[in-house]
Amino acid sequence: MNVIRLLGIRDGALSVDEVFSAIGDHAAGGTTIFIGTVRDHDHGKPVAQLSYSAHPGAESELRRVAEKIVADFPVTALAAVHRVGDLGLGDIAVIVAVAAPHRDEAFAASRRLIDDLKSEVPIWKNQIFADGSTEWVGSCD
Repeated sequence: MNVIRLLGIRDGALSVDEVFSAIGDHAAGGTTIFIGTVRDHDHGKPVAQLSYSAHPGAESELRRVAEKIVADFPVTALAAVHRVGDLGLGDIAVIVAVAAPHRDEAFAASRRLIDDLKSEVPIWKNQIFADGSTEWVGSCD
């Protein structure tokens, strides 16, 4: 059975239920789900909305990151989806989930998955602040 169950860069709303369903595994004693949402501030400035863009090769890079996690941790199932396009406050920008035999392994793999996704997958964030100014961020947050 494939351990990497769901990967994607999507231009529509993300579903926690879809991700949770994808990683269901009776061999797992621990399951973690991280949900990254659009917050109303960054570095002390009020944020009005975000817009994410992805390189055409972003999904391939996401797969490479997921394969590293599977090679380095004893996970039984893994999923990661990231949204692109315009997002408002409170919208879900990213979901990563890991199932593993034990909770420590699930937490460690999940943490590394989101950290590596943020640092290695070419997804860029354009923050639009309440005052109308904008800021590009080189990787997703």
